[in-house]
Amino acid sequence: MVKKADRIEFMKYRSQTMRNLIQSMSRHDLVSFGGGAPAKEAYPVDQIRKISQDVFREDNRAFEALGYGSPLGLTDLREQIRDVLLKPNRVDAQLNEIMVTAGGIQTMNLLCQLVTNPGDKILVESPTFVHATMIFEMFQIECIPCSIDEDGLLLDELEQKIKQYNPVFIYTMPTFQNPTGVTMSLERRKKIVELAEQYDVLIFEDDPYREIRYSGDNLPPIKAFDRSGHVVYASSLSKIFSPGARLGYILADEPIIDHLVDIKTATDTCTNGFAQVICAEFFKRGHYPDHVQRLCKIYKGRRDVMLQKIDESFPDGTKRTDPDGGYYVWVTLPNGLDGKELLQDAIEEIQITYGVGEGFYIEKDETRNNCIRMSFSGAAEELIEESITKLGKFFCSKIK
Repeated sequence: MVKKADRIEFMKYRSQTMRNLIQSMSRHDLVSFGGGAPAKEAYPVDQIRKISQDVFREDNRAFEALGYGSPLGLTDLREQIRDVLLKPNRVDAQLNEIMVTAGGIQTMNLLCQLVTNPGDKILVESPTFVHATMIFEMFQIECIPCSIDEDGLLLDELEQKIKQYNPVFIYTMPTFQNPTGVTMSLERRKKIVELAEQYDVLIFEDDPYREIRYSGDNLPPIKAFDRSGHVVYASSLSKIFSPGARLGYILADEPIIDHLVDIKTATDTCTNGFAQVICAEFFKRGHYPDHVQRLCKIYKGRRDVMLQKIDESFPDGTKRTDPDGGYYVWVTLPNGLDGKELLQDAIEEIQITYGVGEGFYIEKDETRNNCIRMSFSGAAEELIEESITKLGKFFCSKIK
């Protein structure tokens, strides 16, 4: 029998949560509000088909797509990231500070390889993105939970834990946080940078949902206030281009990027060249503005229907977040309802699944079992209306 590395035991608890979320998206017999997949209607299929054909009519571009590339990523894709995604959000970046990665998830893996050792501590939001926690625990990092409210991290508690634990970095999703959908206020974004400078701790800002906003003010990233290099900014093109392309990017000061390039080279040499060429052309040909506007229209309608039907159908005393963007609504069930305990019944009785909230917490606390994560991105409005009404009746029937 193969002897397993110690890290496998550290990630076992999160791995089951991730497996359940991924499997729920692939079961065609269920209505899944568990996973966070883009709407199929949101994929720019026609544009990608046309770009792909054009690329292979031009030898130089075809060879670029099919050959090895720089671990930093294609120059013209990094230019588009700088000019279209970062600059309008008040983030000034040099090309040598941007690296294209194999999806947003790889940014976490690379940064952990660079700055952490087994036994190190980091601060994370509570609840937090379960996939990130799985990666952190694989590196045998101790995740310290920090409370959030409707305006993001509670900074008094955060500062106290910085002093108590001396963390390597703070992991935060300040905009449309996964799983809750909440957004950190402007004041807290500025203040957290001050704390990072004061205590010389990195902030790892994970920002994959920024472009998918339906309401509220467009707040700049935490990185926009960074003048000392304490913020490492990461994002993904999965939600605004396609998850199958496996493209993301990381923005950091050049000394950090230089080290990440070496780690990236040792990990997979370079990010998929074909996907980078197609994505760069997608932006360069001006498809993005209309595309993201269409995305937001689709998701806004789905969000609005889900919020309305939760309010109308779920048991009295139910609480929920009110996201201005992203994919998720965080629901707290009343009357002792246990979302984890009821999930299998929901699957068997009404063929509906959702994200069990307790898996998003670092703390193993059964009092969290009344929380569930609901994703509205992948289902049409009519299906959301019908299924949330059915799920609400199901929860009401389980009140003792």
